[in-house]
Amino acid sequence: MHRKLPLPPTGLMSSIVACLLSFVMIASAQARSLPDFTELVEELKPAVVNISTSQDAGSRRSSDRGSDPRQQMPELFRRFFGDDMFPHRQGPDQRGKRSLGSGFIVSKDGYILTNNHVVEDADHILVRLIDRRELEAELIGSDARSDLALLKIDAKDLPVVKLGNSDNLKVGEWVMAIGSPFGFDYSVTAGIVSAIDRSLPSDNYVPFIQTDVAINPGNSGGPLFNMDGEVVGINSQIYTRSGGFMGLSFAIPMSVAMDVVDQLKEKGHVSRGWLGVVIQEVNKELAESFGLKKAAGALVAEVLEDSPAQAAGLREGDIITKFGDKEIELSADLPHVVGTTKAGSKVPIQIVRNGTMKTLTVKVGDLPDDPEQLTNKKPGNERVNRLGMTVAELTEQIQSKSGINEGVIILQVERGDAAQAGLRRGDIITMLDGKQVVSTDVFEDLVDGLEPGKAVPVRIVRNGRPIFLPLKVTK
Repeated sequence: MHRKLPLPPTGLMSSIVACLLSFVMIASAQARSLPDFTELVEELKPAVVNISTSQDAGSRRSSDRGSDPRQQMPELFRRFFGDDMFPHRQGPDQRGKRSLGSGFIVSKDGYILTNNHVVEDADHILVRLIDRRELEAELIGSDARSDLALLKIDAKDLPVVKLGNSDNLKVGEWVMAIGSPFGFDYSVTAGIVSAIDRSLPSDNYVPFIQTDVAINPGNSGGPLFNMDGEVVGINSQIYTRSGGFMGLSFAIPMSVAMDVVDQLKEKGHVSRGWLGVVIQEVNKELAESFGLKKAAGALVAEVLEDSPAQAAGLREGDIITKFGDKEIELSADLPHVVGTTKAGSKVPIQIVRNGTMKTLTVKVGDLPDDPEQLTNKKPGNERVNRLGMTVAELTEQIQSKSGINEGVIILQVERGDAAQAGLRRGDIITMLDGKQVVSTDVFEDLVDGLEPGKAVPVRIVRNGRPIFLPLKVTK
């Protein structure tokens, strides 16, 4: 005889059923909220292309001269060359080097956008369309600083992408990439925007879009789409310790890309705004030494000779907090906003100088192509001072070698405030507490006048590079 278990009360049964239905409805709603990329892929992939390049046998370009271009990039940041881009040398009869990447069509008459590093040094560029046609492309122009290249193929009525406004991107929104990783055409990956306006060590003029979209060799130059099917970026780099995808991908914003495209179409090269300063980050200690309430802005470590900054009256030790209508929170913000400013424009700059807010007007210059133009070209009374170091006058030899005419050189650093601040033997001190150091006598007078317990900025030149350090006198 089986024992019958009592049924739960009717009211309790109804509650259980209601809870189960709620869970089902919530799960269903969550499933519906996840994006479905199927229609977008079908609509967008015809405008994505595969790009391969080659060099003629015996061609001597920069990438052939005994070094691997990948080794010139920061160790943890890699652009996406195909593995066959760098074959082992096989003698004079070897076939030309080949690169594999992606691109996308931006006009019906055949203009294609990709990365500069995909087509750099190529003698032949081959574009393969979704209908399997292979067409040789002409390089209209390229820009190494933004890693962009504009190609042109001879074709009409081509499918094109829709161009989006990358300035409207928000962190957390869904994005999708289509490309040819490792040669697998029209591979689709998706993820979210992880950050915007990201600066990378090797690229001062691009405010990158960071995503967690899976990107691998061959995706380089391919489009990054938003959920409206608009291209908002061009996949360019990854952060990696292994050489493969690790969850951090970087894309060039379309706001930057289209400005480059317009200039390449019009004149074949790209012009950028130039201020002519060497800058560094303002950390908490430096902010305290300069009397700032918070660590923000771009600290001017050096003003280049004959530069727009020098003409505008900028000085070493100024902290740029605003350029035009753009707030400068991080020092990396400044190259982005200056680079996109048209040369010849007159722009107000807000600075902090000796604790006082000032506004200057600068006439933005044109960034020089020659890197040499982006830098300045051009022992005596010795005693251990209260900072625990010995300094000397600059000899003619030191002045000639360093290009610095005024300052003092550190001969020795003992235990004390100087060592605590990070000063080293061989550093050249050019400014202390906002005042120019022109001789050892002036320097020692400034040191003797320092107030104990107060942090002050000291400007030094180390290995040819000017930097500020916070210095606090303890006694």
